[in-house]
Amino acid sequence: MKGIKRFARNRTAMFGLMITLLLAFTALFAPLVAPHSYKEQNLPKALTPPFWYPDGDITYLLGTDHLGRDLFTRIIYGLRISLIVGVGSVLVGGTFGTVLGIVSGFFGGKVDGILMRLADTQLSFPVIFLAIAVIAFLGRGLLNLIAVLGFVSWVQYARVARGEALVLKEKEFVDAARSIGATPFHIITRHIFPNVMPTILVIVTVNVSIMILAEAALSFLGLGVQPPMPTLGQMLSEGRQVFSTAWWNAVFPGLAIMLIVLGINLLGDGLAEAR
Repeated sequence: MKGIKRFARNRTAMFGLMITLLLAFTALFAPLVAPHSYKEQNLPKALTPPFWYPDGDITYLLGTDHLGRDLFTRIIYGLRISLIVGVGSVLVGGTFGTVLGIVSGFFGGKVDGILMRLADTQLSFPVIFLAIAVIAFLGRGLLNLIAVLGFVSWVQYARVARGEALVLKEKEFVDAARSIGATPFHIITRHIFPNVMPTILVIVTVNVSIMILAEAALSFLGLGVQPPMPTLGQMLSEGRQVFSTAWWNAVFPGLAIMLIVLGINLLGDGLAEAR
């Protein structure tokens, strides 16, 4: 309860929570919020400027792209993809890494040595290059992208969970559980895991924004979700090509990425301070 009260008094964290919830609900209810279909093309309206320009169109609030598609609609759907990838990849990497880290720290010995050497091996590869290599092998797609980003991010969770487990397994309440005959599975699930989760939760919150940026970078390079589904990184790449004549095609998707990452980072900082 004290942590919740500290979080509620943190104005910066509450501001981050408001931004995150607003963008998340907008993305979640995209079919209801978006004024057009993200696939709808209107070539005569290609590169229409935002509505406040003299030659703008109120039905295209933020203007259109080179195919006459509504930019506002595509940003909303792009946010949805960013959040799905960010949350999905964190769930995959966080679950896998936390379980391995707890097992490694609790049992120690050869198990710990093998798992940590695997972690060291993966850390020797630059994350973005490893992701590009795996996606090039598996192919593009939403599920592949989530799986790849989850795979390349498990090490951080594993190392943190291992460190927490090494400390917790020496605590008196764990010794008491052992003395009454509790199995390792019972100790891990009832005593170790619940006490590791607050730290993991903070990492998860911050890493969602990192995964969103990674997804945008891969989409910018053409390795993200396949068209016609829009992604913010893909929109940035397309907007770069027409930036001199239609700046809004690059600026507004970039602002959307900035806002969602800012909101999640402020939320994560608030959770860290409230612990």
